[in-house]
Amino acid sequence: MACRISELVIDSRDPEHLAAFWCEVLGYVVLSRQEGTVQIGPKEGFGGYQPTIAFNPTANAKTGKLPLHIDVNPTDRGQDAELERLLAVGARPADVGQTGEEPWHVLADPEGNEFCLLRRQIEP
Repeated sequence: MACRISELVIDSRDPEHLAAFWCEVLGYVVLSRQEGTVQIGPKEGFGGYQPTIAFNPTANAKTGKLPLHIDVNPTDRGQDAELERLLAVGARPADVGQTGEEPWHVLADPEGNEFCLLRRQIEP
């Protein structure tokens, strides 16, 4: 038997704000709020094929490049249109040493956590 990722846990200075951002990016909803932690996921809830994300409160600011980051793919539009949408909801370009020739865009969420927008459109 194998494992699969069911939940990602991210420390956050403002869990509500970061949860709202990632709900917009992923089309997720808030599933629960408990002791300052905000958990988001697909409308179907926990346990499906898409992992949920829990934002835990922390007073520590992010420092340096994360050793792990999230990659996202557009589902209902091309990469250029999705990039415009992500920038409009609060993402910003991030420089982690890319050359500019990559087929993906490196972005940062409102707390500076890097993530990549990949080119290939996938089914929702």
